[in-house]
Amino acid sequence: MKKACVLFLLSLLVAACATVPPPPPSFYIENLPQSLIIAMTLEERILAEEAWNFIRQGRGDKAERSLSKIGPESPLYYVGLGYISFLHEDLTTAEAYFRSALTEFPGLSLAHLGLAQIYERTGQEDQAFNELREVLKTNPEHPWAKTEYEALKTKKIEEAMSEAQTALSKGDSEKAKEAYLRALHYAPGSVAVHQALAEIYKKEKKLSNALVHLKAAIASEPMDKKLLENYAATLSEAGQYERSLEFYEKLFELDRANKIIQERVESLKNRLGIYELPSRYSEIAVTGTVTREDVAALAAVKLKDILTEPTPQPPIIVDISASWASKFILKVTALGFLDVYSNHTFQPRKPVTRGEMADLAFRIIKHLESPGHRFIRQIPMERIQIVDVTPEHLYYMPILQILSFQVMELYPDKSFRPDLTLSGPEATRIMDILLALVR
Repeated sequence: MKKACVLFLLSLLVAACATVPPPPPSFYIENLPQSLIIAMTLEERILAEEAWNFIRQGRGDKAERSLSKIGPESPLYYVGLGYISFLHEDLTTAEAYFRSALTEFPGLSLAHLGLAQIYERTGQEDQAFNELREVLKTNPEHPWAKTEYEALKTKKIEEAMSEAQTALSKGDSEKAKEAYLRALHYAPGSVAVHQALAEIYKKEKKLSNALVHLKAAIASEPMDKKLLENYAATLSEAGQYERSLEFYEKLFELDRANKIIQERVESLKNRLGIYELPSRYSEIAVTGTVTREDVAALAAVKLKDILTEPTPQPPIIVDISASWASKFILKVTALGFLDVYSNHTFQPRKPVTRGEMADLAFRIIKHLESPGHRFIRQIPMERIQIVDVTPEHLYYMPILQILSFQVMELYPDKSFRPDLTLSGPEATRIMDILLALVR
């Protein structure tokens, strides 16, 4: 009797154990995507749904048997094995399976979701963030991934910003930059972070770096007046006056009553000297024949940052009031780069010859040599032979000098052709070579 009772109790216990289901998984499992299911045979679909249901029920052994019938040719095979390993808390094996799935089937969201959860579980938040971002690339509104992504992003940005501010309070700008750059990994368009980095770089006199971050901030907030003003001021400080003027003019369009911005616009226009007809200046580089007003503008604009000393009083000129380049003409004639004719005319629309361009370039070199700029001859003058320019020629010496510096060159037949008119591309190239020699 006693033995029978014991056997009865044991049978009840076994029955109870047999009916207790395993605990459900403690992680998120995505439904099988239709894009994968539709490519399967009917039998494969049944096995896949069966495996997935078993995983949701925590029955890894049964799920594994179903997956083995599908085989590794299916995108679900390695992903399913990854989730089964996840069920058993074997995270290393689970990660390996998910990685295998991505190797065979790149971009598979199911695998990225599995990896994201493994990395969250193991405290590897940067890697988790990256995996969630991969999911959102293909499905920007994925409800679970988006919620996790935003929460993790907020957390990591707050941590990085706090670390950066603490570092700044201690005077450690390098550590602060590292923290801010880490924040940008999570929020590439953060205006606050870009502005903070720009201020650090400005204090370090690394203006090109500051401009990169200010430009990125403006891309996110293109109508922010304070941001635009900061960018315009930094461009000016970096010597990028034309770009600075562009943004100050944009600011002035937004705030016509701002006298300070208006003054800065006028100041930059005066410095550049190209505000009357800037479109005409840009046409020089493609014109077939340059004129005296064209080369005057080229010389004044190209050398504006080098010719910093006060400009002498310009001569009296009676025929440039209608010229788009009148300010340039006054500048270069005052410096003696170009002459005014005896009747006080400049003849701004007269074409410029190669001989006249050589004379202009040589005058510029002589002017720049006096404050200390050095120009190194590339060819000794005595070795230069010109077949069509004799020592009696008006521009013989300037041509010889310019050839020795290799600012201009002879034609293959050793001719210079001093009376040939000059094109815009040629004139621009000559001025750029001069500028390069100075720098």
